[in-house]
Amino acid sequence: MARVYLLANVLPGKDKSVRDILRASKGVVYADVVTGQYDIMAVIEAKDINDIFNKILKDIRKKIKGITRTETFIAVE
Repeated sequence: MARVYLLANVLPGKDKSVRDILRASKGVVYADVVTGQYDIMAVIEAKDINDIFNKILKDIRKKIKGITRTETFIAVE
């Protein structure tokens, strides 16, 4: 099982709608609006890291309106 922590910046006023879309997405364990440099933090899990990155590139960054920037941290065990 692979896991990443995704931090995202979103357009003003889009934080809750982006969070809700992420929460409903397959593979997203949780997503929350957070304070600080980023607007949203999510945990994504899949069978391997390639599946996660495909999900991030195809489903999250291209399809969810309002995301302006993402940064991804790979969990290591």
